[in-house]
Amino acid sequence: MVWKIHPSHLRRVNKLVKTLCSCYDRGNCILLDDGESHKCVQVISCSGIYCNYFKRAVLPADKELYEQIKKHNKSK
Repeated sequence: MVWKIHPSHLRRVNKLVKTLCSCYDRGNCILLDDGESHKCVQVISCSGIYCNYFKRAVLPADKELYEQIKKHNKSK
């Protein structure tokens, strides 16, 4: 399930990906690597959380942002 994000969350989400995600490698995602590089779907997304790894393992590191995004998605 995709979690929608408010545009004000985008900068913080991208910062988390680039600083804490162990799968992020210079704009690419090593989880998607099949011999060719693939862009990180979370960094190129503007409207939601599409990466399950990010949602489960990285996003909870920012408790405030995590709660804001969860609350934003429960109201829909």
